Amino acid sequence: MEKTKFGTVDEYFKKVPSQALERMGTIRKEIKEMAPLAQEVISYNMPALKYKGILIYYAAYAKHIGFYAVPTTHKAFEKELSEYKTGKGSVQFPHNKPLPLKLIKRMTKYRYEEKLNER
Repeated sequence: MEKTKFGTVDEYFKKVPSQALERMGTIRKEIKEMAPLAQEVISYNMPALKYKGILIYYAAYAKHIGFYAVPTTHKAFEKELSEYKTGKGSVQFPHNKPLPLKLIKRMTKYRYEEKLNER
């Protein structure tokens, strides 16, 4: 995506490449349902969900969707994420493979519940 400073998630979505738009919209809808008290924000110039801090970030790229669920969530789903390119707290879901929506939803719910139970 072009280098633009985004103020809202809607502004971000206006610049999402066409090959990623439907997938990004699906992720947006589903993760919001998994974290009903969370607020959509832009953080690090990416869409994010925030509840007692950032829950997850996600971003569109030319060949993949980046999903950033912080290291604790990443570790909890390590085995299921093993087929994807990963980093310390990130995973890449390539556009040429089906979107693992159930996994994304479970990871979001896991992270949300972490924050719900935080004191």
